[in-house]
Amino acid sequence: MGVEAHATNERATGRTWTVRLDPVGRGRADVRVSCSRPACAAQVLPSAAVGRTAAVEHLKAHLRAGPAPRPSAYCACRAEECHTHIRPAGPRERPAPWRCGGAVVLAVVTDREGRWWQVMECCSRCAAAHPTAKIAATAPAPDRTAPADAFRAAAASVPTVPAVGPHFSHTASGATVPHEVPPPRAPRPTRQRARRGRIAQRFVPHELRPVALRDELTELGELFRAYQQRAEPDLAVLAGLHARKAKAFSAWAEVTADTGLRLDAERAEQAAATARLQHLHRSGQAPEGDGPAVTRLLTASAQWNHARAVLTHVADHSPLPGPEARLLVVMLTLRTAQSGVGNLVGQDLKGLPLPDPEHLVGQLVECGWLDIAGTVDELIASRPENPTRIGVPSLTPDESDPGPFTFGRKMRPKLSGWAQRVVGEKKLRKAKTAADARLLALALATGVSLDGQLGPEGEGLPLEALASWCAVTPAELLELVDRLTATDWLTEVAVTDTVLTGRLTERVLPLSCPLT
Repeated sequence: MGVEAHATNERATGRTWTVRLDPVGRGRADVRVSCSRPACAAQVLPSAAVGRTAAVEHLKAHLRAGPAPRPSAYCACRAEECHTHIRPAGPRERPAPWRCGGAVVLAVVTDREGRWWQVMECCSRCAAAHPTAKIAATAPAPDRTAPADAFRAAAASVPTVPAVGPHFSHTASGATVPHEVPPPRAPRPTRQRARRGRIAQRFVPHELRPVALRDELTELGELFRAYQQRAEPDLAVLAGLHARKAKAFSAWAEVTADTGLRLDAERAEQAAATARLQHLHRSGQAPEGDGPAVTRLLTASAQWNHARAVLTHVADHSPLPGPEARLLVVMLTLRTAQSGVGNLVGQDLKGLPLPDPEHLVGQLVECGWLDIAGTVDELIASRPENPTRIGVPSLTPDESDPGPFTFGRKMRPKLSGWAQRVVGEKKLRKAKTAADARLLALALATGVSLDGQLGPEGEGLPLEALASWCAVTPAELLELVDRLTATDWLTEVAVTDTVLTGRLTERVLPLSCPLT
């Protein structure tokens, strides 16, 4: 009898399953969507955006078709000893105990990058401990009327016993008056709470008046959340949303006299202006009152940041000293940045201002930084129809190290083409400027504001950092600045003991990568 009772009281462990989004292979754009449930087959989709949409729809289909959470299920998070959200305080300390409680729910937990989604049948307290958890369904409350009904049925089955005792004068006869049980109260009608809007981490009060303002704030919050789910950004749409937000928050501040709302409105106006300006620059349009817009070789801020990341990596990991070696390392890094391998021909080396390219390539091979298929002479003699395969081991990704760069295979040739345009710019070639001047041109092209002023907001660039990048002394750097000024690269130049200020000329502004 005791064994049967134990089996009856045993609780089933909460269900859990995971939908994942993984790359099919290194250097490929297509992705694989897989589900841990045994009946679901993996599917391959052409891009991460399409794969993420398919993964979310697959998860929603499971939630719609699957059973509701069970009220008596054992918390899945507790079954895993809460390792998913409780971390030990030290390397030798055990995790703190976690107390489960509340209704059983189906919680959807995801990572911030949107690479996996996990559904857990757990208690509401454990679900609340996950910062990204969203409740998909809640188990119904257990039926508490059954014991009362059983008690009433048992009481009704007991035979009536005649009362023995005094009969009071108000009774019509000696029979006892049965005790009548009052009928149960009718359940109170549940009040439907009005849906609360949310925008910019603020809840929109339902009692906010006028109603048009409340509805506008609620709609704006939904539009911003929908914009975050877009596969590709649209700066024109974003600028319009920020403009509407600024107007709505200003009205909200007038109604409530809240200074914080007024400050949020001002920030929204600034965000709208910035997004609008970025859209004009990316689409090749000119802002009102300005001259012709700059059509840059690299058009997006992500591309500008990647170009700066490559130059920073080379400055920190250059295997040989001197400006000639550093310039060659920059160009070879851009040829092999994405996969660690690439193709090179002799003209690529001969087009650089290097007095002895064979010697430099030989030094890079000897120190182990560069691998080439064949000899250095064969590389110098190779032609476009028969390029030489090269590799940089430090840039080759593997399972433990994805490599120093995050851009894809389509971005790499854009960055490499941009660097070749800067280094081989027409007037630099005609003036026969050396490698150190070409390195300075690269540094200045990636260190300007949108209108071409050196440094963020025209504050200038530090001389020591520029000299270190060009592998020259600060005194030699001043001569390089004069060369670039003579070749119509720089104008309005001013040099102090620590900072170089000025701006790029309109001629080379399309080659710039602004600081945003």
